[in-house]
Amino acid sequence: MQSANSGDNRGKLSLRKVAAYAGLAVGAIALVCVLVLLCFPDVFLNRFLKDRITRAQAEAYPAFSVHIAGLHCNVWENRMTCDSVALTTSDSTLSCTVATFSVSGIRWIHLLFGGSLAPNDLSNFVVDAQGILLNAPQSQYELRCGMLRLSVPDSEMAVEALTLHPSGDDEQFFAASKFRKTRFRLVVPRARLMGLECLALLQGQSYSAHSAQMNDTFIDVLINKDKPSAIDTSRTLMPNEILSSMKGNLQVDSVRIMDGQLKYGERFAVGAKPALITFENMRVLAEGIANHRDRYAASVIHAQGTFMKAGTMRVLMSIPVASPEFSFQYSGSLSAMDLSALNGFIEIAEQMRIKAGSLEAATFEINVVSGRAGGTVRAKYRDLTLAVLNKQTGSDKGFLNGIASLIANRIKIRRTNEADKSGAIAVGKVKYARKQDDPFFRFVWFALRSGVKDVVGF
Repeated sequence: MQSANSGDNRGKLSLRKVAAYAGLAVGAIALVCVLVLLCFPDVFLNRFLKDRITRAQAEAYPAFSVHIAGLHCNVWENRMTCDSVALTTSDSTLSCTVATFSVSGIRWIHLLFGGSLAPNDLSNFVVDAQGILLNAPQSQYELRCGMLRLSVPDSEMAVEALTLHPSGDDEQFFAASKFRKTRFRLVVPRARLMGLECLALLQGQSYSAHSAQMNDTFIDVLINKDKPSAIDTSRTLMPNEILSSMKGNLQVDSVRIMDGQLKYGERFAVGAKPALITFENMRVLAEGIANHRDRYAASVIHAQGTFMKAGTMRVLMSIPVASPEFSFQYSGSLSAMDLSALNGFIEIAEQMRIKAGSLEAATFEINVVSGRAGGTVRAKYRDLTLAVLNKQTGSDKGFLNGIASLIANRIKIRRTNEADKSGAIAVGKVKYARKQDDPFFRFVWFALRSGVKDVVGF
């Protein structure tokens, strides 16, 4: 009896030992797997997860294809990094590459057990991307960004080295069309969006921020007037039209540009030097940028800068941002300056040269209703002297040029515009209608120029 019982006990003990050993083995294997995953996560990510991400993206968005060079994970910092990412459309109309891309701060644990991504999981979410290149061949433009950072806990987005420009040079850009085009170049060394509703942005619900600031921004606009305007071209969208057509909600309380530059040019022959208008040391404050508001709500823009390196110009503009109709108002002033500073534009655009003349002060008030500008320009100036230039040589020498200059100075133009005995001065009338291919700044400049030409007598 004793021997039988002892045999049963030994059998039971051996089973317990086997179970214990099996449990230890499973635990050891699990521990080894966890350690491998913690210490060597890249093997798991690139062997299994990368292909799953690619397949899931192809199923969800079949019009796009994505290629990920390599995945890396730092479990201790809760960060996942991609060596490079390339995204292209099936019809090659759009491509995007990112040199490095990383995300951190996501709560992953419950996602591994089939849980869904919730807003709370993104409360510490941070995205860092470098070397971004977005290319749109049909538009001939490419966008580059040296660095982009989106931080949910900081409610902020920051970018550095942002540029927008044609993918080729100016001649390639203009040669692609038999009609007149407007070329834009934008350089933003640094920009920040503060008070950003990041979660709403990530969900595509709204685009809302307290303020935006851009430093040392440079905008270059060039029009090739050596080609005709397309009669059947679609209109270039104006700011209010862009905002009112947006489906999502956009609201930015204020946008500030510090130490900006603007260059506007008109080219009249292939490869020729353009007529230029420049603004430097620009300070711009735009308030109340939003859509889906009352149609009479307006964005107010205050701007100041050095005009043609000679005088200080101040502009106040009010644009009804939610109205589909192109109507707005703007006014401003220009300080004293030597009028010959305008030769960089009028020598090429008007075939005239200002030999002498000084401006005491100028003011303007312009009202735009349904794309038609009206208003007044008041300018006090003296001793304006012009010379007519030869179109081929650009010279003001020669008998015919001298006769034309004499007629312009003695008969046509108003050489001095100062207050008479009653205190009145000649006032220029603004009259300009929007053209199909007018971008916003060209419309603003052409409307103002019509009043300047009227007061001078061009």
